Amino acid sequence: MSFQIEVCIDNLESLHNALKGGATRIELCSSLALGGLTPSFGFMKKAAQLSTVPVYAMIRPRQGDFLYDNDDVEAMLEDIFAAKQAGLAGVVFGVLKPNGDIDMSIAKQLMAASQGLGTTFHRAIDQCSNYQHAIENIAELGCERILTSGLAANAEEGKTIIADMVKLSDGRFSIMAGAGVTAENANEIITTTGVHEIHLSGKSTRSSHMNFASNTAKMGASNLDDFIVPVTSSELVRKVKNLIAP
Repeated sequence: MSFQIEVCIDNLESLHNALKGGATRIELCSSLALGGLTPSFGFMKKAAQLSTVPVYAMIRPRQGDFLYDNDDVEAMLEDIFAAKQAGLAGVVFGVLKPNGDIDMSIAKQLMAASQGLGTTFHRAIDQCSNYQHAIENIAELGCERILTSGLAANAEEGKTIIADMVKLSDGRFSIMAGAGVTAENANEIITTTGVHEIHLSGKSTRSSHMNFASNTAKMGASNLDDFIVPVTSSELVRKVKNLIAP
């Protein structure tokens, strides 16, 4: 079985870099610093035009938890429709109840809207109260895969639970290890868990190409430098790719 390397990005420059590094699938987001939110329609459409590999859009209308109200759900349904219209291959979502169970009623609505698209249940599973039960819920939904850090801060720390998820999935869908995956730990995560898909950002930064840089006006949080641009590093992605498929 071939390995899949999914790279999460939040700008088009990173798309080019991820493809250059050897990504086999793209997770398209806005605001990776917030864990990834729904990308704009224009971003989705342009990514579909440019990418040579499947692109899946994050469907997450806000930062924070995965407990959504009716307005949120309606927005998510519209965003799934937008992903279809943009020509993307799939979507990525996760929804929970207050008790930490998967909200199957909402999840089934999202799955129905996603007909014809690939589907990934994202790291909302890492905030579930019972991941074994969640695995069975996701099997019932018919998702292609689960993205997980094994309920831990990163996939390396969560590799024991990821390995258990692989066993529990029993070939019904794929388990994809993500969060903190690098060239330094990818082989250990793969060997320990038995996954055939990994998810990473290959995060790096570059300086702005602006000739003039204001040092007073801030576009967001005061601790962020507006003239440092977060981008995916093709070299960091390539290092992981070479380890897995030399």
